[in-house]
Amino acid sequence: MRYEDEIVGKDAEKEAPIVTGQKRTVAKDNTLKGTLLLVRDIAIAVAVLIIILQFYKPTIVFEHSMEDTLHPEDYVFLAKQAYTFGEVEKGDIVVFESKLLDERGGQKSLIKRAIGLPGDIIEVKDGSVYRNGERLSEPYVKGGMTPGEMAPVTVPEDSFFVLGDNRMVSMDSRTSEVGFVSMDKIKGKVVFRLFPISTAGTIR
Repeated sequence: MRYEDEIVGKDAEKEAPIVTGQKRTVAKDNTLKGTLLLVRDIAIAVAVLIIILQFYKPTIVFEHSMEDTLHPEDYVFLAKQAYTFGEVEKGDIVVFESKLLDERGGQKSLIKRAIGLPGDIIEVKDGSVYRNGERLSEPYVKGGMTPGEMAPVTVPEDSFFVLGDNRMVSMDSRTSEVGFVSMDKIKGKVVFRLFPISTAGTIR
């Protein structure tokens, strides 16, 4: 009986390391597979992000001139290729390089709404904007009115007349500091708001 017990004990000692080694091998394989899958997922995510950034640019709103459509600290996406394959349309919200300077001395980018296209005649009177003699219905304008008076002006070729939705504070094409915006200064069209989450979605 002692002899058999000793044999059993010896067999158990011989078998135990083999079982443990197999478990360790399986664990290592699973870890390696998990790592490879993680690396693959990260690579795919980076590739997708690079592709997205070729066409869209994230932008943060800093000013109040587009309220109540856009607010300071809104995080929006700019379609950089929007006008490579298409044209600026009335009502588009665009980002462009202005003649104004930022705090670092560089050209300041502004976000405004395109109101007049090349050849359009724009006039401001009686609290409203007129395009080609017709009063515009602009439900997006904060306070519902455009202050001041502006004699009729004709939008030059390859240029646009832009206004902020918050007409009381917006510096836009009504002023000589901004004036008409040429096509080559437009960086793209604002198409989507990512943050805040409560107002995330397409922008019109």
